[in-house]
Amino acid sequence: MQIKDDSELIKLYRKGENQDYIFRLIIDKYKEKLYRHIRSILLDHFDTDDVLQNTFLKAWQALHGFREESGLYTWLYRIATNESLTFLRKKKRISILSLTGIENKMAEQLKEDIYFNGDNIKWKLQKAVLSLPEKQRLIFTMKYFNEMKYEDISSVLNTSVGALKASYHHAVKKIENYMNSD
Repeated sequence: MQIKDDSELIKLYRKGENQDYIFRLIIDKYKEKLYRHIRSILLDHFDTDDVLQNTFLKAWQALHGFREESGLYTWLYRIATNESLTFLRKKKRISILSLTGIENKMAEQLKEDIYFNGDNIKWKLQKAVLSLPEKQRLIFTMKYFNEMKYEDISSVLNTSVGALKASYHHAVKKIENYMNSD
């Protein structure tokens, strides 16, 4: 069965037949995009895998109530973003390090991560992104790394497009300053 349209997937899911199979199709369609999105927030491969599993678990539990007010893609991104932020907040609460210490630790872990295939410039860019405030970091990540449209980011973060553009602009300026320092 080759179904590409999300609304068709949702209709088939709601019919109650082969729900596991239909959900598997949704996972197959979005797992790579969601992995990249979550990884760009968390940086660590293993943390990303855990959060990705939690994202699909939450989606599975809530799919019956999906109202299709937004696209399935946007809805999944919202869940993935919320799960990623929840994970980071828990990690920060548990840690005795300061916020800056956690960000430095994440950057060092990324550099040592066998799944990270970046050079020094990519590593410095990741450190620059980590230095941003949380909301700017999310917006920059979604726009720059995930190449999302402002309208989609607006749906995920429930923020106006104008505010997103301003935050993205500020984030880019901060990253440029960081990259030009040293």
